Amino acid sequence: MKLNARQVDAAKPREKAYKLADGAGLYLEVVPSGSRYWRMKYRFNGKEKRMAFGVYPAVSLAQARALRDEAKKKLAEGIDPSFAKKEEKLVRDVQLNNTFQSVALEWHGTKVSRWSEGYASDILEAFNKDIFPYIGQQPVNEIKPLVLLNVLRRMESRGATEKAKKVRQRCSEVFRYAIVTGRAEYNPAADLTSAMSGHESKHYPFLTVEELPDFFKALAGYTGSPLVVLAARLLTLTGVRTGELRGASWSEFDLEKAVWEIPAERMKMKRPHLVPPFYPSAGNRTAAQSDDWAISSCVPRA
Repeated sequence: MKLNARQVDAAKPREKAYKLADGAGLYLEVVPSGSRYWRMKYRFNGKEKRMAFGVYPAVSLAQARALRDEAKKKLAEGIDPSFAKKEEKLVRDVQLNNTFQSVALEWHGTKVSRWSEGYASDILEAFNKDIFPYIGQQPVNEIKPLVLLNVLRRMESRGATEKAKKVRQRCSEVFRYAIVTGRAEYNPAADLTSAMSGHESKHYPFLTVEELPDFFKALAGYTGSPLVVLAARLLTLTGVRTGELRGASWSEFDLEKAVWEIPAERMKMKRPHLVPPFYPSAGNRTAAQSDDWAISSCVPRA
């Protein structure tokens, strides 16, 4: 027999908890403290399960029945209503924290362990300066391509066209992360390349093989700091970045094996790098040494 509002309202606590059935699995559970809970008993995949619909009178009899009917509909579709309820709550919780800035910082946090400290800092600095002030507080799933394009064009207008391209790539990664974490459905940064200013990359000047003898002759005649001479020789032999050379310490060198291993924490992608073998010149290990920083002249392996 179905319940009526008067019966529900009149349900008083007893020494032990008891139930008042309404039918089709719905019942009101009254506990000794006096609280009254709407619950539903059902079976899914052969197992008896229960789900809660809230507390009376915050949830009325009519509302409890509507929730039961909704759960029954899911059961008819082969869906566990308890699982569906948890999934819906997860979606709601995610949507509460879905601004572009919050998602970008979360994405950054998942990547930072793989990057060098400098690279991670550069990305965050670019977002803080050029992106967050304009779209940081907008819901990530509501940002349109034109909105993002206008933000990137601010960077282009001050001549930072190459940086704008890189920031667009990082924004694209944030949107892809938002998609897989359930906070967005498409990536507005994906197709912006065609609308952005063209930029012809300018490569750094380089020496040809034919020019090397003249270069080393000029280097030998250099009268400035000997550190410059030693560093230039080592750069020529190894092809490392200048920053990697400037930060080198003697602990990174195995002179017996003629190997230089740059540790992961000094590399952009947080992976150690073995520099191809070379032979150090005899007597030059101390030619340029300050504390543990190392720049020594070397000659190539014969």
